[in-house]
Amino acid sequence: MTLDALASDIDAAAEEEAKAITDAAKAKAKATIAEARKELKSLRSEISSRAMRECSQIMTETVASARQANQKSMLIARREELDATRESVREMIGSTNLKGRSGLLQSLIGEAMRDAEAGMILRPVGIDRPALESAGSDFEFGDDIDGLGGFVLEAPDGSVLLDYRFDGRLEKSWITALPRVTSVLFGEK
Repeated sequence: MTLDALASDIDAAAEEEAKAITDAAKAKAKATIAEARKELKSLRSEISSRAMRECSQIMTETVASARQANQKSMLIARREELDATRESVREMIGSTNLKGRSGLLQSLIGEAMRDAEAGMILRPVGIDRPALESAGSDFEFGDDIDGLGGFVLEAPDGSVLLDYRFDGRLEKSWITALPRVTSVLFGEK
């Protein structure tokens, strides 16, 4: 065998080995790519499914949050309206122009005369002092007190206080009338 033939054989063997290595590498690359595509498809499906679940959950939470915010806004608005209505009633009752005010004071004086102990002092709300003084009761008058109207009777030693002010009566009436007021204002039954 000559040197040229030997070189030619080595060259052919090297080419054959290189081709086998290249073919094996191509087959391995093809298998790796196929496996990667399969894994990518699985991951894509999993990620898409997870994203859809999260999107649905976020949508549900957002809707619930918006509903809660709307309910809170409605409750605040209702509370403000009820407070404004109550304040309007307080202003009307605290006004000197309240229709029937003198009759109400007369009724309270009659009630107080039945309930009072001897020597009690009548302490009027300033707005009603003139009307109470002219009512002709036998009570001794004390200092003015705060309130929307009416008076309190106080024992000389301060141990007993009977409240005939409009404030307390309005509070009781407001609590009793609140369901009806709510129904009228907001159309609820």
